Amino acid sequence: MDSDRDKTIRLYADHVYPGKVEFYQKYDIVLVPEKRGGCKISDANGKTFYNCHCNGGVFNLGHRNKAVIKAVTQAMETYDIGNHHLISKPKAMLGKMIAQTLPEGLNQVVYGVSGGEAIDLAIKLARGVTGREEIISARGGYHGHTGFALATGDEKFKEKFKPVPAGFKQVMFNDMDEMEKAVGSNTAAVILETIPATMGMVTPFEKYLKRVKEICERNASLLILDEVQTGFGRTGRFWGFENYDVRPDMIVMGKGMSGGIYPVSATVYDEKYKDFFKENPFLHISTYGGSEIGCFAAMKVIEISRKQPFLDHVVSLGEFFRQQLEALGGRYPGLGLKIRGKGLMMGLEFKDEITALFLIKLFFDNGIYVVYSGNDPRVIQFLPVLNISKTEAEEILTIMETSFKAMSGE
Repeated sequence: MDSDRDKTIRLYADHVYPGKVEFYQKYDIVLVPEKRGGCKISDANGKTFYNCHCNGGVFNLGHRNKAVIKAVTQAMETYDIGNHHLISKPKAMLGKMIAQTLPEGLNQVVYGVSGGEAIDLAIKLARGVTGREEIISARGGYHGHTGFALATGDEKFKEKFKPVPAGFKQVMFNDMDEMEKAVGSNTAAVILETIPATMGMVTPFEKYLKRVKEICERNASLLILDEVQTGFGRTGRFWGFENYDVRPDMIVMGKGMSGGIYPVSATVYDEKYKDFFKENPFLHISTYGGSEIGCFAAMKVIEISRKQPFLDHVVSLGEFFRQQLEALGGRYPGLGLKIRGKGLMMGLEFKDEITALFLIKLFFDNGIYVVYSGNDPRVIQFLPVLNISKTEAEEILTIMETSFKAMSGE
């Protein structure tokens, strides 16, 4: 007789996403989450995993964070989704809170539900305020699967959906000469992830983002930074761009903003452009964008994640993981391990794609859930929960060493 888990897998294949089921079954890494809490998730078969991907940062504060749940539960006693046509106290409160985390002048907030939706709005706004068409993004980067967000991405994401919107081109990340040549009189905006995750957790060269902003300013173009994954403390600073001495014209946020409990995203833009929406305040709307209940989740996330001891903890654990993983790499040199990233937004680069894929399977078998970077499968994305304890970090490293040892044939 089929177990409930088997029935769930079959129903998911029948009615939701058959290709995904086939993919996971092919590599024997099927995970059907049931119980979850903190940095761990348990499969319906009872096996427990450390979640070291966190859905790209959705679970920065762990699964079912009690403080976020309490904030949402209390909000539900008074509030609901809200009405996007009307003035909203929770949206106003959250907007002020977000503005207080950002450089002066970055204080105009438009809410969405997903990161992709927020990216779409940022591109629409850049084109609207500049009167230009061209959007420049990075090859290998990723900003979402929705309309304009999709158009910023690599060909493999777009080829099945042609024709995609016109006016988009890509340059090599960290290549100043190519960026200098690309930005011109028809460039509305350059959009970049602060640390491109799908590219393989590539960190920007020193002054790269600052110089891109200078190029944009010379050409009266805007710089949009995608902080969907790097925001809310993931790098050890509240915003990833704070590590790089740059002030964007717009930033996009999502994922961790939800606290893993209620979806919400936002686009924040410079107040110098606020007259654009004054002319037609209904030019862009989102029915569920900034749900009033979701606003309370986001406010609690900001309250927790802005505290300096929290950010210090991220920095400390990031350094600890880096030191320990470098030592592991030294003990198992045949794996070719190199560490990328900043804070707890880390990429583990191995000598080739096969090594990385086998290690993902070994980690899975031994109780760690991770994924590879879609545009560089040599790199395993390593994004543990930000508030894990030192003891939990040590347990994760023990599992990793066991997996490294098995991969090395010892």
